[in-house]
Amino acid sequence: MKQTAQLDPIDRRILRVLQRNAGISNQDLADQVGASAASCWRRVRALEDAGILGPQVRLVVPEQIGRGLDVFCHIRMKAQDQATRAAFEAFVESHEEVVECYSTSGDWDYLLHVVAHDVADYERVLMRSILEHTAIAGSSSTFALRRVKHTTALPL
Repeated sequence: MKQTAQLDPIDRRILRVLQRNAGISNQDLADQVGASAASCWRRVRALEDAGILGPQVRLVVPEQIGRGLDVFCHIRMKAQDQATRAAFEAFVESHEEVVECYSTSGDWDYLLHVVAHDVADYERVLMRSILEHTAIAGSSSTFALRRVKHTTALPL
């Protein structure tokens, strides 16, 4: 098991603030976490160097770009060998409609989170793309009625 990074209270406060607002200025970040600007800058760089902080991104509101339909698609594979799984995972990486993909335990092999314009758009993605992959034995889709909670912030 991978060892968990040792974070002090200031590092944790920095991470909490940056998870909510990655575009905050270094001075404002330092003020919020109770550190000097120079110390804060060094800590952020150290968190980046340690791989704790990943790239900065801006989150797009799906409904504002016509991608307000969230669908969760369970996938069952025909075979479980490494080559088949690698080919399917590469296939998933190449489809922008699939925003998340998890290898899972239980009755299904993968769980895909697909964002679509509407049901017809999802049907096109499912029937003309996902189910066309030769490694797939079956699928089951669940449509989200509404998003109750969505966050990218991890508990610290």
